[in-house]
Amino acid sequence: MKKCKISDLLIFILSAELVGVASSLLSGNFSGIYTNLEKPPLSPPGIVFPIVWTILYALMGISACIIYSSNAEQKEKQSALRTYWIQLIVNFFWSIVFFRFQALWTSVIVIITLLVLIIVMIIKFGRICRISAYLNIPYLVWVIFAAYLNIATAVIN
Repeated sequence: MKKCKISDLLIFILSAELVGVASSLLSGNFSGIYTNLEKPPLSPPGIVFPIVWTILYALMGISACIIYSSNAEQKEKQSALRTYWIQLIVNFFWSIVFFRFQALWTSVIVIITLLVLIIVMIIKFGRICRISAYLNIPYLVWVIFAAYLNIATAVIN
């Protein structure tokens, strides 16, 4: 396993973080909308979300850099990284659908799609480097929790 060059690592981390920032900017007044929604049990305070997402996007970027820098077959790396970018794009759209458009049930479809893509990504990453796959377990767990919040919010609102 080759090491990630610092420049590649920074590009992967910053690109993932920028997806999150762009999504939140395009989501509109998400804190105001979140405050006005009926929330299900276990809903964390709004301040938790940007902190958790910043950490998760960094972990995603690190894991993708590991795959990019790996000695795996080019075709296998491309497939894994393609899945990574697709899930990141779906991730980008979730908050826009949920907050900007307040399409709660459509956002359920988006988050379930995201969950499937994260699982596929973890499997593909795991075939190349287990550490890279493990780095995405917190992301998977958080999105499972977010799916619960999304579904429950859709039901009670």
